[in-house]
Formats: sequence, structure tokens, C-alpha cells
Amino acid sequence: MTKASTSTRYIAIANQKGGVGKTTTAINLASGLALLHRKVLVVDCDAQANATSGLGLSIEESAPSLYDCLFDNISLAEVIRPTSQNGLFLIPAQTNLVGIDVTLAEKAEREFLLKNFLSEIHTLGFDFVFMDCPPSLGILTVNALNAANSVIIPLQCEYYALEGLSQLVQTIRLVKQKLNPKLHIEGLLLTMYDHRTKLGYQVAREVRIHFRDLVYRTTIPRNIKLSESPSHGKPIFQYDPTSKGAESYLALSKEFLSRNRRKK
Repeated sequence: MTKASTSTRYIAIANQKGGVGKTTTAINLASGLALLHRKVLVVDCDAQANATSGLGLSIEESAPSLYDCLFDNISLAEVIRPTSQNGLFLIPAQTNLVGIDVTLAEKAEREFLLKNFLSEIHTLGFDFVFMDCPPSLGILTVNALNAANSVIIPLQCEYYALEGLSQLVQTIRLVKQKLNPKLHIEGLLLTMYDHRTKLGYQVAREVRIHFRDLVYRTTIPRNIKLSESPSHGKPIFQYDPTSKGAESYLALSKEFLSRNRRKK
């Protein structure tokens, strides 16, 4: 029997801006932590189901998914799926999550559905649960923020990197005030960084000036192997463990653990 962990940590990976590396980070940070002998669960909260396909699971309409977790009387054991990597598990998504904001409009306590479903995860011995949020501030993102201890915000190193960030920070503040007083920002992660360009350097510098120690020292570079690995249904450590992308996500995994040890 798996030893129950009473210290399971729940982390939402969120940014309403698309294409900033949310799913890439959810998959590869979780995979990196599994390599470091942690038991990790990824919850795919996006109707596009990119984390599901990126971890090599087919989107089967008949199989239980996050939608069933929110609407049906289903157990954790029925919906949690193993992946090809030891210690890494997934709650998959399907396209039936499209339009869920309307579907849940009249449902009581709709902001607590995911939190309530995940409340017994600690009995399964997971160290970390990562919730891959959709590129919006809709009900699924609010559910993830309400279920989370903290938030990781990926930021692409481009001209519009900070666009919309204040709105996300305000949403986090409101969720903290009204729903989840323990919620805080775990860290900001600079993604798609190209040290050869002046723009990339300037964006990274500006973010570090504004957010200081909240910004991870590790940056994620632009890397073709990182872009290719989802189409093969593999985390970067399985697709090309010698790539710059793998090196960066392993460094991030170690920095993430180091930060967690200091907080404890």
C-alpha cells in the first residue's frame, strides 16, 4: 500500500495569455520531479487536452476524464491514469470541457468542485499535484486557483510578456481574499528565452526588477526539441534527455524543490 502523504502540494500553472509554455511547463516540471523520485499528478484542466496528448494518452471519449470528476460521482482511482514514466500520473481532459463556464453557471458552489474532488489525493501518496490551466480566467482556472496552494506563472520573453499579467495577479488576489486565503504566487518562470537577442534580455531584466525573488533563476530557452516532444507524446526527458530543454527543466525541478525545502 502506498504511504499517504499529508503534505501534498497543489500548484496551478496559469496565465490567460496563450502560447507562453503553460502545458510544456506542467508536463516537464512534473516529469523532472518524478525523475527526482517524487510522486506527481498532472491535472489537465484545458479543453484542448494538450497535457493529455503530450503525456502520450489518447483522448478516449468513453474513458473517465476531468469532466466526469466535476459532474459525476466518480472515484479518484477511476480517473487517475499512469503515464509511461515512473511516478508520473495524469487526470486527462477531453473536448467536453468546452463551454463549461455556461454549463456550470447555475451549479451551487461551482468554484469548489475541483477542490472537493481532489481533497483525498493526499491519501494516495502524491507529493505534488500540478493543474494545467486553460488560457483564460474562466471557471476552470478559478477552480484550479481555489484548489491550489500556489501558482506558477510562465512568462514568454517577448514584447507583450507583461500584457494581462496585472489582470491575472488581480484574479489571484480576489481568489485569495474570497475563496482561498492560503493561495500565493509560487514563482514566475521566464520561457522561450533567447539570450542572443536584446529584447529577451530586456524583458527578463524588467520582470526581475518588478518581481525580484519571485522569478525563478532558471530560464527555459527556445528549443526545437521542447517543441517537438509533445507531438511524440513524451516529456522532454524521454524524447531527448541531452537537449537544452531537458537541462533547463531539470534545473527548474531542482530549484523548485530547493524553494519548497526553504519554505518548510
